[in-house]
Amino acid sequence: MVESKTKKTKQGVQPATDAAAPLTWTLKRKPTINDVARLAEVSKKTVSRVINQSPFVKDDTREKIDAIIRQIGYAPDPQARGLASQRSFLLGLVYDNPNAQYIVNIQNGVLEASRKAGYELVVHPCDRSNPRFAADVKRFVERQKLDGVVLLPPVSENNALAETLAEAGCRVVRIVAAPLDQPANTVVYHDWKAAGEVADHLVDLGHRAIGFITGPSFYRSAHERARGFIDRLAAHGITLPPERVVEGAYTFESGDAAAETLLGRPDRPTAIFASNDEMAAGVYKAAYRRGLVIPRDLTVIGFDDSALASRMCPTLSTVRSPIRDMGRMAAEKLIARIAAGDAAPIGASEVVPHLLVRESSAAPAT
Repeated sequence: MVESKTKKTKQGVQPATDAAAPLTWTLKRKPTINDVARLAEVSKKTVSRVINQSPFVKDDTREKIDAIIRQIGYAPDPQARGLASQRSFLLGLVYDNPNAQYIVNIQNGVLEASRKAGYELVVHPCDRSNPRFAADVKRFVERQKLDGVVLLPPVSENNALAETLAEAGCRVVRIVAAPLDQPANTVVYHDWKAAGEVADHLVDLGHRAIGFITGPSFYRSAHERARGFIDRLAAHGITLPPERVVEGAYTFESGDAAAETLLGRPDRPTAIFASNDEMAAGVYKAAYRRGLVIPRDLTVIGFDDSALASRMCPTLSTVRSPIRDMGRMAAEKLIARIAAGDAAPIGASEVVPHLLVRESSAAPAT
């Protein structure tokens, strides 16, 4: 039984609308979907659509139903919900990426959106170098009966995998550094623009002897960051010689090794741009071993604005990339596509990172 302040209307009993106090209900039993429908004065089918994140419900109706669900503490039965909608309410996160903090940030964003919509998340690390890589991911999706999958770079850059999953009836949203698919299927981050900001920043500080540690060549993000940085330097009349460009692996160790190469040259750079924060931390270590003081002797710039960047000493100038937001956006897009059955048009999702200047930036010593 539902107890509340009520008033009689032609339509039946509805909650009183006393503006002086919020509407509240007290249930003497576990609330049901019928309780929600009666209190919201809508059909059970409309409540079900709201629960399942269908886009075909008016915003004011959705807000009213969501408020009542929260107030009476209604929780849909997962098994009944799945049977009624023919869904598993499971999403997958597929990745092969060496940056643990990046994975955690993306995962937190996906979890934020999936929990809000009543979905659970299944995480699947994979090995893209395995010849059966695509078949193994497909088997994982089918075994778990996933409603959809978020793909992280560089796995997301594999068109054959995306096509394999689509053919298996699994919806996919890809987080990518370039528009490799239809807008409904991607969250695109424009790293090349942010890398251009780094070039502008170093030139404005007065640096001309600049070193660059790229990401691994099989990452599209590495190419996009290199393109933006090198092209922007060229616009300032600066050409990076090959000996000042070293490929890294997006790891601390590779940043350390690359910095050793750059700083070991007689004409060592006065600034180094590392293509992620992990490698920038490696540059710090190499500089310390050589007795170089950051930023007096060496300016260092990273990329991603991971938690590490603000904890280093001095704090690291870096490109702030909203990684958690990208995970959330990808999951929200995926859930919307599942709810709409791909019937509703879903537009582009794009992110432009920006440079955040901290203590590791300074003009070159004279």
